[in-house]
Amino acid sequence: MNEKVNVSEIFGSNVFNDTEMRARLPKSVYKELKKTIETGSELNPAIADVVANEMKEWAVEKGATHYTHWFQPLTGVTAEKHDAFISPTDDGKAILEFSGKELIKGEPDASSFPSGGLRATFEARGYTAWDCTSPAFIKETPNSTILCIPTAFCSYKGEALDKKTPLLRSMQALDIQAIRVLRALGNTTATKVTTSVGPEQEYFLIDKEKYLKRKDLIFTGRTLFGAMPPKGQEMDDHYFGSIKERIAGFMSELNVELWKLGITAKTQHNEVAPAQHELAPIYAQNNIATDHNQLVMETMKRVADRRGLVCLLHEKPFAGINGSGKHNNWSMVTNDGQNLLDPGKTPHENTQFLMFLAAVIKAVDLHADLLRASAASPGNDHRLGANEAPPAIISMFLGEQLDDVLKQLDTKGEATSSKQGEQLVSGVHTLPDFMKDATDRNRTSPFAFTGNKFEFRMVGSTQSISDPNVVLNTIVADVLADLADELEKTDNVELFLHDWIKTTVSEHKRVIFNGNGYSEDWVKMAEQRGLPNLRSMVDAIPAFGTEKAVKMFERHGVYTKTELESRQEIMYEQYAKTINIEALAMIDIAKKQIVPAVIKYQGELADSINTIRTAADVDTSVQATLLGEVAENLKALYSAIGQLEKVTAEAEAKEEGAEQARFYHDVVFEAMGEVRKPADALEMLVAKEDWPFPSYGDLIFEV
Repeated sequence: MNEKVNVSEIFGSNVFNDTEMRARLPKSVYKELKKTIETGSELNPAIADVVANEMKEWAVEKGATHYTHWFQPLTGVTAEKHDAFISPTDDGKAILEFSGKELIKGEPDASSFPSGGLRATFEARGYTAWDCTSPAFIKETPNSTILCIPTAFCSYKGEALDKKTPLLRSMQALDIQAIRVLRALGNTTATKVTTSVGPEQEYFLIDKEKYLKRKDLIFTGRTLFGAMPPKGQEMDDHYFGSIKERIAGFMSELNVELWKLGITAKTQHNEVAPAQHELAPIYAQNNIATDHNQLVMETMKRVADRRGLVCLLHEKPFAGINGSGKHNNWSMVTNDGQNLLDPGKTPHENTQFLMFLAAVIKAVDLHADLLRASAASPGNDHRLGANEAPPAIISMFLGEQLDDVLKQLDTKGEATSSKQGEQLVSGVHTLPDFMKDATDRNRTSPFAFTGNKFEFRMVGSTQSISDPNVVLNTIVADVLADLADELEKTDNVELFLHDWIKTTVSEHKRVIFNGNGYSEDWVKMAEQRGLPNLRSMVDAIPAFGTEKAVKMFERHGVYTKTELESRQEIMYEQYAKTINIEALAMIDIAKKQIVPAVIKYQGELADSINTIRTAADVDTSVQATLLGEVAENLKALYSAIGQLEKVTAEAEAKEEGAEQARFYHDVVFEAMGEVRKPADALEMLVAKEDWPFPSYGDLIFEV
């Protein structure tokens, strides 16, 4: 894509945004709709017909013939059912219509998506409801143009069957409690608090032709076999390196597609691993950021395919090479312009900031298990705890400045100073002088304060950011609710807050850790502090079913107990199905591709030994040794395949739920590792031209 792009002209061109609404809607209708969007007041159904008609007119001008209620079921990806605007007339012709009822409500089948028991097969009715706070958009592909209306998805009984509904509930809960606190502090101008989120998306790009020769990538999204190439990421030469021309072309086209959708794709660069890259947007309101991130992932895949590439979003597509995460940058902002997590230049004097900071510290300490569970996925199990991602232990990095302020509060009872950044000394006269930040960064922390926000670095690259933000919003709302109860009763707000901040920091400081989160020493120290270490998804899932979690989520109307139980059931099922598919794919590839290829090579090797011996009296000890190693590993491989087949059949026979998921984790996954060992050893023994699929080197260096 070499043609010049006018960013200001194309940005948001495929979005029914505020500019379009103001231009197309009658003033009274526009005001009503804006009131709902900005204040959270109930939508006036009377305006829906007008909005629907103007939205349809805009979409038709863009070339759309169909619309869809675009929603996010519990599969973790998006769903859509396309309906035409067409409506027949009595004279045998047709007109284009779109009613307010069609805008507000849709009715997809609710029994065909994961529901965790909320819907039985015979209970099919479910509803999608228009989320007017997230603007409608046009999805363009080479073959279609569709009007997409962001919606929530609920069952006939009102239970949340999606990722969007709990997110909107959690945003509402945080808004209510934060406003209560601000009112108690004397703030009369703020009427709404929203969470602002910016997810950094990591991904791999590989050649499509090579991808199609890897059945493991096709079936599971990750390589189940693969010996390490001579060079990986040891030289750190890929990170922030010059972007290859082919990849730059992909990024340019991706940016244009995203900008049209109003997605503020801002930063792009090579990541640590070969063939790995990152895209980061500017922050947006939580539900819009969540919608945008789903669109980012969809668009990445679509643009890659057009360019003969494949975008891999799995957390660990290649063993032994850094995996991919999705850093979730989270903050709280008011509609009167305040970032509630901005410390200012003298945080020790900023009581409001210290109060919200203490609230987040308390929330994270009390509900570390929930935060960990919110980032749990089968793919993330491969990544967390390695020297590429945070450990599975939740801790908070605050940096030198805030750590010093909180220590003053804890030890002296008050904070009287804040460390300031010093001037950067480069030693080169021609380089500009500037002031450093007051603290360094810590990339090993799973939950790090980075200036005026928290960066939750544990989230996996394939995940919807809804789950971690639902938890984060709710746990902070819960702490703020208790705080607001106390503030509304006290006669001396300033004195109460001084004591509350000091006490809260003292009671929950165990979760603060500014050191190396990758070290074994930290794992031991965390255990001594009593911090949970939930190493796998199966270990983490029960956090959603504790009495503490149920009580909190129900208190704020985010999840009911039944909805939480359904999420646990779905997570267990997701884990079991994922490992089952991987095990079956591994068996299939090993038996149908690797074993036949090795036997063929073994035969060629044996024939060559006999031929050489017959032709001349030549030493064939090297060939014989190689043949012995191949035979030994082939025998080990076939034995391991048999064991994997056995335990996989046992796992499939178990009752679905926690027991089955645990068996897949403890037994089947371990058996898969035993199949991989001799297979990867054989890859290093068999001639490259005889190996049945592309190697790691082929995949990550030849893009």
